[in-house]
Amino acid sequence: MPKMKTNSAASKRARITGSGKVMQVGSAMRHNLEHKSARKRRALAADAVLRGGQAKKLKQLLQK
Repeated sequence: MPKMKTNSAASKRARITGSGKVMQVGSAMRHNLEHKSARKRRALAADAVLRGGQAKKLKQLLQK
């Protein structure tokens, strides 16, 4: 039986913490950063905890 593959798109966007929470990397931080204020960049850099159905679905995609 072959190994199950992790969904590579999901692994680029979220990670599982040691306690099992799903952390989501914020969007809008890939390009055009020179047009965003420093305040906005700092706010967007913070990772968010996913809850509920989204977290459940991502755990399935990440094979956790």
